[in-house]
Amino acid sequence: MEPSMNAGCHQSIVTLDDVFFFYENKKVIEHLSFNILERDFVGLIGSNGAGKTTLLKMIVGLLKPSQGQIRLFGQPVSTFRDWERIGYVPQKNAFNPLFPATVREVVLSGLYGKKNMFRRIGKADQQKCEEALYVMRIEDLADRRIGQLSGGQQQRVFLARALINNPELLILDEPTVGIDAETQAGFFRMIRHMHQHHHITFIMVSHDMDMVQSYIGTEPIQKSGSLSFYVKHTHEPENCKETNLTHSMQQLREKIEVLS
Repeated sequence: MEPSMNAGCHQSIVTLDDVFFFYENKKVIEHLSFNILERDFVGLIGSNGAGKTTLLKMIVGLLKPSQGQIRLFGQPVSTFRDWERIGYVPQKNAFNPLFPATVREVVLSGLYGKKNMFRRIGKADQQKCEEALYVMRIEDLADRRIGQLSGGQQQRVFLARALINNPELLILDEPTVGIDAETQAGFFRMIRHMHQHHHITFIMVSHDMDMVQSYIGTEPIQKSGSLSFYVKHTHEPENCKETNLTHSMQQLREKIEVLS
């Protein structure tokens, strides 16, 4: 279901209800309750071992809470099936670098889900791929094997893969690690535009919190154990007429061309 333009941005995208997580009898997360609304930008900060990555993995269904419940778009994670609505860039991607796939094929794989894994790639899909490659500045790598790339180049590929499907919820676990400062700045410009003018919700862990806090503020809205949640909500009175990701990417392309 498409988010309603008149919903007042009150739809719950992620609901954490008294969530616990134990790892080898050690409490990593306990009594965590939090509600993320449509068009929230959530910055997640915590020390090493605070449970940031663990929480993101629970939200995308890779780990199960030891106690409590997590809901996505109102549905329990255990029964949620619309994974194409979510883009996820993990801190360390589990993709096998020896897999014989090109950069273009990896990016295009972001268009596939369990419900459409046998779909044919059309011209519109190819255009989305080219836009994602351009914005991440990896268009010259499109025909190279993923295993031939450096760690930073691979991370750009997985960013493009997460963005290509125009997600309603974008989850980013330190997405710019290993990426040069210019590309980082361009990436933050793009997600700010997407957050301000499109119906996309963000959850982001970043090592460069100075850049993130310059947008979401320096005071957490909630603390739970060693985790701190910073939230910026937006509902701009004039939203972009174009709502797809290609438009957001075009905005960034124009900014890049002006700067160059």
